[in-house]
Amino acid sequence: MAELHVFVTAAAVVLVVAVVSAKTTIEPCSGSDSCQALLGYTLYADMKVSEVAALFATDPAALLAANALDFSAPGAAHRILPMGLFLRVPTRCACADGVRKSVAVRYAARPGDTLATVADVVFAGLASADQIRDENALASADPDAPLDAGRKLVVPLPCVCFNSSDNNLPAVYLSYVVQVGDTVPGIAASYETTVTDVMNVNAMGSPVAAPGDILAIPLPACASQFPKSASDHGLIVANGTYALTAGNCVQCSCGPNSLDLYCTPATLSGSCPSMQCPNSNVMLGNVSIHPTSAGCNVSSCSYGGFVNGTITTSLSAGLQPRCPGPHQFPALTDPPTTVIHDSTYLPPLSAPGPAEAGGVMPEPGSAGSPVQGGPFALPKVSTAKGPAGSVSEAPSMDKSRQILPFLVCCLVFYLHM
Repeated sequence: MAELHVFVTAAAVVLVVAVVSAKTTIEPCSGSDSCQALLGYTLYADMKVSEVAALFATDPAALLAANALDFSAPGAAHRILPMGLFLRVPTRCACADGVRKSVAVRYAARPGDTLATVADVVFAGLASADQIRDENALASADPDAPLDAGRKLVVPLPCVCFNSSDNNLPAVYLSYVVQVGDTVPGIAASYETTVTDVMNVNAMGSPVAAPGDILAIPLPACASQFPKSASDHGLIVANGTYALTAGNCVQCSCGPNSLDLYCTPATLSGSCPSMQCPNSNVMLGNVSIHPTSAGCNVSSCSYGGFVNGTITTSLSAGLQPRCPGPHQFPALTDPPTTVIHDSTYLPPLSAPGPAEAGGVMPEPGSAGSPVQGGPFALPKVSTAKGPAGSVSEAPSMDKSRQILPFLVCCLVFYLHM
């Protein structure tokens, strides 16, 4: 019986060590530069789009656009999203204290909140109780002690930039919290990448990840070439998604079959600057095609960035060997009302095909542009070696709280036998 007591105690110690350590990719940085990134977030309750957006200090329309949900539908910001739904939350990834963090969000504690529940439930494991405690200088705070209702907390969230590239190609990085039952091969397959790429990006010594670990997943993207004077300089859009810019006057999309950025007028703002190309009557997003015996004359009005409150555009024209087909927009879907998948992530789209230059670009919702389609997910990334990061330890308190009571019961039972 003594040997059994020792075995159970030793097992408890090993198990506790295994469940309280969680890994997250850390990218050293310097300066005040930032990039666009995505946070993988699983809803802990039914929530309005506007509530999720407020939690992460982002725009409701931008949240919908990042998930290819219909951001222009009337009342879209007040739609109720179901518990368990996995969303990609757009954020700015900034350099703070020598490492990459998204712009820290502020959270007001509610009755019954603890540091542990704020970290593990409200923010779905994107931050740990210890990280929130350190960020708010609460050195002696018990993670399970109730917080004063209304107390303002700064919540640091993980992200990486890696120069917004993967294998020298444009990329947006998704911070993904590993769930119970996940495997690295399964995660890689879900995002149509490889185990090797996931391991390289996250500086992993083996293809093993524990629940609560946070992996950086590179997603192929369309990059802009806007000047530094533009407020949206560096705009980059993950394949299969949309981004809103110029005060929600312009929507830019990427894919699904092209990695070229396409921007058209949006209908979300009541008052927008002129979107007409200079010295012409052509509007932003318009493409004209004229077949000739020598090839195809293609002219288009393209977006060039938001500079000092002005939407800059440029008119380009050229002769191509053949006329391009219509541009395909990522399919927009209505916000779901239920989660019908076995896993919280949504199934992937097919990988992007060869880019199609030019083409007629209809507005989402118009003929030739699908408004309703299958669930959104993210496409294939390269199999080659990605940028290296470092790995740090961060507590994940919810797993230990779930398992420790069971271990204590087992110890008490065996000690009294």
